[in-house]
Amino acid sequence: MHEVDTFTTFAHLAGGAVPTDRAIDGVDQTDFFLGKTDKSTREGFPIYVADRLEGVKWRNWKIVFYDEQRDWWTPPLKLGSPKSFDLITDPKEEYPATALRNSWHAGPAIKLTVDFEKSLAKYPPIKAGTPDPYKPAN
Repeated sequence: MHEVDTFTTFAHLAGGAVPTDRAIDGVDQTDFFLGKTDKSTREGFPIYVADRLEGVKWRNWKIVFYDEQRDWWTPPLKLGSPKSFDLITDPKEEYPATALRNSWHAGPAIKLTVDFEKSLAKYPPIKAGTPDPYKPAN
C-alpha cells in the first residue's frame, strides 16, 4: 500500500467519485482496509525523490539505485549496481541481498517502473509556471 491510495480509498468509503479527467495514482484499498482481503491491490510503487527515481518497492522487496544520503546538503550518489533489501527480514535496510538472491525480483520491479514511465508519457507532470493541461482555460 502507498499513501497515494488514501485519496481513492477515502473517496470510495465516503461515497465520492474519483476524478476521471486526470491521472490519479491511487488505487482503491477499501477491501484491504476493511479486512475483506488479505492482500493489497497494489504490489509496489516507484520511489521518487525530487525528480529522480531512487528506488522501487515491490512486495516485500525494496531496490535502491542511490546511496543513502546522510544529510540534505550531500548530493545523491548513484550506485553502480542497485542494492535490494528484504523488508521482512531486514526492515532497517542494513544488509543488502547478494547478487544471487536479488536477481529474481528485478524483473517485476523493472516492469513496475516501465509501466509508471509509460503513464508519465500519457500524463506528463505539470511543471511549475506552466498552465495546468487538465484545467479548462478561462
